[in-house]
Amino acid sequence: MQDIAFTALVHGVYVITTRSGERINGMTASWVSQVSLSPLLLMVSIAPSRYTHDLIKESGVFAVNVLSQGQVDLGKRFGFASGRRVDKFAGLNYITADTGSPILSQACAYFDARLVETFPAGDHTLFVGEVATAKILHPEMQPLVFSKKDFF
Repeated sequence: MQDIAFTALVHGVYVITTRSGERINGMTASWVSQVSLSPLLLMVSIAPSRYTHDLIKESGVFAVNVLSQGQVDLGKRFGFASGRRVDKFAGLNYITADTGSPILSQACAYFDARLVETFPAGDHTLFVGEVATAKILHPEMQPLVFSKKDFF
């Protein structure tokens, strides 16, 4: 059934970033969704084993960086190594907005959010954040759509 879900459900590709004190990290995710218009709430689903999961729980903030077509390698950079052992930001430019979470300068857009709720969901945790700031950084870019063949 998982193969059907990967094939039939359409998702974007995002780098979820966060900051807790001086520690920053990011991870690639495709399970992101808007869940409310007013206030603007986004949900991201993250496995508890991920370092980013721990940092979001500690800090209460995260950013959703929207990757664009042609940025599969950037998605792989944040998806295939643990931030516990590797500085995924080495050599990359990033900025910060309201929450202090890293925002990748090369992302086509971002949402900077404060955590308002968490929910257990099977083998993942759903983090719901209220968007403090959002911006289209590169309007000429088109968002990257997840394809299993690109990441597995």
